[in-house]
Amino acid sequence: MNASMDVREIKLSFESGYRLDLDRIDASLSSKTKLVSIASPQNPSGVQMSRADIEKLLVVMERRSPKAILFVDETYREAAYGDDAVADSFAALDARIVTGASVSKALGAPGLRTGWLTVADADLRARLTIARMNTVISGSVLDETLATVLLRHREGVLVSRRRSLAGALQELAHWCESERERVEWVRPDAGALCCVRLRSEAFDEAAVSRFWDLLPGHDLQLASGAWFGESNRVFRLGFGYLPPARLGPALSALSSVLDAATA
Repeated sequence: MNASMDVREIKLSFESGYRLDLDRIDASLSSKTKLVSIASPQNPSGVQMSRADIEKLLVVMERRSPKAILFVDETYREAAYGDDAVADSFAALDARIVTGASVSKALGAPGLRTGWLTVADADLRARLTIARMNTVISGSVLDETLATVLLRHREGVLVSRRRSLAGALQELAHWCESERERVEWVRPDAGALCCVRLRSEAFDEAAVSRFWDLLPGHDLQLASGAWFGESNRVFRLGFGYLPPARLGPALSALSSVLDAATA
């Protein structure tokens, strides 16, 4: 028997600060909906959902799709900035919620390819365990052993990474302020990514094209908004990868590209 599904995307936008559009979600749900999937914080924007956002979404789901599960990807949740409070997981908020996370993002170990689900509903947890056994049987024992060691030392790892992220975000914020006549951004709530947009009053379509053509010559890589449902005026900028000594020069190089694109 061939199974099919209807996947409905609700695109978020720079204009709305990448916040959930509950009216559009409401209109897309039905009694047949089985799963609603979101990320918090999001990739590419770094925007985090509040508890109020999730509670309102659950109310909509109860009315429109009472049998649906809400999946929340929380893999960037612990990637807070400096001493900022870390948002609580949504896993314990409601039995309809399943959360996912991994060692790849906040803990900085993507090579281990190890993640997990947190499932409050015992029956669903049992079914997911069986499904895992029937599909992948087991992850790499070595990867999972190393991931366990990392998780045992997570607080020490996270403190260092949060301090680094805070410094990088501050440097990026200063750059965005210095370039405010040419770019605008949505400041992230957590994580190592954000979205920046070329202002229309500074960049016509020809200048936008030149911007993308010039980037490789300055050894810069950015993700075009066209990859994630935006225009190519928007780009994803990762600020958590480069060491502090390289981030400043990279942002200066980006300013040089802005100069050349609008010359």
